[in-house]
Amino acid sequence: MSPFVRRLLTWATALLLGASLTGCGYNDFQRLDEQSRSAWSEVLNQYQRRADLIPNIVATVKGEANFEQETLTKVIEARAKATSIQMTPEMLNDPAAMQKFQAAQGEVGSALSRLMVVVEQYPNLKANQGFSDLRVQLEGTENRITVARNRYIQAVQEYNVLARSFPTNLTAMVFNYAPKANFQVQNEAAISTPPTVDFNKQ
Repeated sequence: MSPFVRRLLTWATALLLGASLTGCGYNDFQRLDEQSRSAWSEVLNQYQRRADLIPNIVATVKGEANFEQETLTKVIEARAKATSIQMTPEMLNDPAAMQKFQAAQGEVGSALSRLMVVVEQYPNLKANQGFSDLRVQLEGTENRITVARNRYIQAVQEYNVLARSFPTNLTAMVFNYAPKANFQVQNEAAISTPPTVDFNKQ
């Protein structure tokens, strides 16, 4: 067989292989996997942004005489627990790890919501410009978390549909593309709404 014919056969084989991989969803798996990883990174960025705000909020609140210590302690403990959980992209296929992560972040949100309710009982804190700025930042961060989380949910749904549909589920089995874990909520409407905190209440 001449070198030319050998090269021609090689090119034809490569083209056929590429076409078969495209037809079986291989390229779609690569695209959606990358999309979900990118969306997850943004979720983590926004949760980290919230975690970074908490020490400043706590420091400001501590300056208020006789502030309810139990509420502050719960915020500090919730933050410590949440930041101790490291969710890598590889762990996104683990529903238990996702549930643990989500529960920890939920505790942070609940603790912060409670803190903001208690702050309403302290006029000096409400009038503190530094604290007011922190509350605005926190509100914006909660909104960013909601947007990032919703984008991740959508990305994972697209990936999981591909992984479970025929015939692309065969590709998933061959290349070990397991469905990814997603956020779980009892009330679906809650996933698109940040924690209820009235930051503008006077």
